[in-house]
Amino acid sequence: MKKPSKPKKSPRTNPEWTATMMAEARPAKEVLPKLFGARTAAAMLKPRGRPKSSDAKVAISLRLPPETLARWKATGPGWQTRMAEVLRESV
Repeated sequence: MKKPSKPKKSPRTNPEWTATMMAEARPAKEVLPKLFGARTAAAMLKPRGRPKSSDAKVAISLRLPPETLARWKATGPGWQTRMAEVLRESV
């Protein structure tokens, strides 16, 4: 069974932009501020995202024997923190 062909859009429903249309165009956040979230001046000064930690951690890749990892995981939630404490104490 053949798939039905998609109807072709007529140029009238999707016209090419003229130089005049381009000149009159405005940013979406200006036209639809509620939808695109226009930010206030105070909000623009405030940094986005999660605050930086004074005690930032560093991500590494570490290869461990499966038995060692299984034993740490068996100690329950927070095993990564406990592992970091043991490493810190051993230095």
